[in-house]
Amino acid sequence: MNTRPFNVVRLEFWMDPAFDEILSAEPCIALQTCAVDGANDALGQAMSRAHVLQTNSARDELPPHLIADAALLERCPNLLAVSANGSGCDTIDIDACTHAGVMVMNQVGGNADSVAEMTLGLMLSVLRRIPESDRRLRSTERGFSREDLMGRELRGRTLGLVGMSEIGRRTAALGRAFGMRVLGFDPALDAQELARRGAEAVSFDELLQQSDVVSLHCPRNAHTVGMMNAARFDAMKPGAIFITTARSGIHDEAALADALTRGHLAGAGLDVWEQEPPPPDHPLLALPNVVATYHTAGVTQEARRNNATLAATQILQLLTTGKRPERLVNPQVWPIACARLAALGLHA
Repeated sequence: MNTRPFNVVRLEFWMDPAFDEILSAEPCIALQTCAVDGANDALGQAMSRAHVLQTNSARDELPPHLIADAALLERCPNLLAVSANGSGCDTIDIDACTHAGVMVMNQVGGNADSVAEMTLGLMLSVLRRIPESDRRLRSTERGFSREDLMGRELRGRTLGLVGMSEIGRRTAALGRAFGMRVLGFDPALDAQELARRGAEAVSFDELLQQSDVVSLHCPRNAHTVGMMNAARFDAMKPGAIFITTARSGIHDEAALADALTRGHLAGAGLDVWEQEPPPPDHPLLALPNVVATYHTAGVTQEARRNNATLAATQILQLLTTGKRPERLVNPQVWPIACARLAALGLHA
């Protein structure tokens, strides 16, 4: 008798061992790890049997034929759910999954502390000119004074957070700890809830006009793509700085470079890029007032272990109890998913 009826396929990207440890200990789950550049026949066979696909969240790290879109779903008739390694779902076509009755799960909140800390790190790096000082000291250049590297404090400045989910909430707490006034904009939350999460509710336009630091913590979707365009950068306070640890495509890189070059904005801290990593000749990388990181805000040992544990636990609960996943991205699919789970003998 087959004691492992549920097949979980994990694409072979770095993942904390907690994921494999949790799922491998459950007799009813068969876990298979597949190389993304491996033999197509072996990968195809694994995918055709898969009940859950554990995939990467970073689109540039995944071959196009492994994006969870309609074409891939056609090759996976047994697929019940696609699970992203992190909070982002850039590698998953959510509408296609919903249409096919496939659940999409993420690990939102698992890396919230790490991303919030990176956000403050980018703010401090830009305002205190830490990377610039480091570069100068490592070069042969001399003859500059400490005052040539004079920065500014966070205390007393206004922080505007676009998106107030778990990362935004934790960033707000850190901002207040530094003595900042915190404004928040999130169309999904009312003023009372924003206040509970540590921010004064304002409109998007008010946030841009009043904030000394604008930081993005919103998802990339149809409503946010291109949101920070030339007009929005011009609407920011002169001398403000722009921070993003969200997703590429929400801000216009060319428009940001122009606002910085003209001196309208004083600096930027950027963790996400249209192409990751960005090419060495990217205009933003040539600006001394830009602090650049390689989508590493959520890449810490703690965050990766949290996400791996959340992902494995969520899959385990789904395949052993049939209960609705806590981090279900497309809740409208749940009635269809319930019927599919029931057909496999799983009832919530």
